[in-house]
Amino acid sequence: QRLKDEIAEVTNEIENLGSTEEKKNMQRNKQVAMGRKKFNMDPKKGIQFLIENDLLKNTCEDIAQFLYKGEGLNKTAIGDYLGERDEFNIQVLHAFVELHEFTDLNLVQALRQFLWSFRLPGEAQKIDRMMEAFAQRYCQCNP
Repeated sequence: QRLKDEIAEVTNEIENLGSTEEKKNMQRNKQVAMGRKKFNMDPKKGIQFLIENDLLKNTCEDIAQFLYKGEGLNKTAIGDYLGERDEFNIQVLHAFVELHEFTDLNLVQALRQFLWSFRLPGEAQKIDRMMEAFAQRYCQCNP
């Protein structure tokens, strides 16, 4: 009888553990969705929200990877964030460009692939920074 009770208790704990993990995953997914919405409205606030909730590390590589995947993100918002002139945003831009692989692509194909991942902002200085980063990466991939 004692053995049956122990088995029942362990089984119950395993079931609760599974449902706890599912609840954590659901909560995390809700927070990520909220972070994406915030990002689409205001990119800096969205990134800050994701970092504060431990959904994203505060490194330029992690943020660049998040933007590169672009799941549920507005391409205009991505372009706005990457075009900012803050030193950290410029580092994110360079990390973002590093994620693109332009080896054995001609210039038009590479540029098309690059511009498919975000929408260019309207400001000339932002466009210049982005095109400069693209050019460096393209030359690095095609010496």
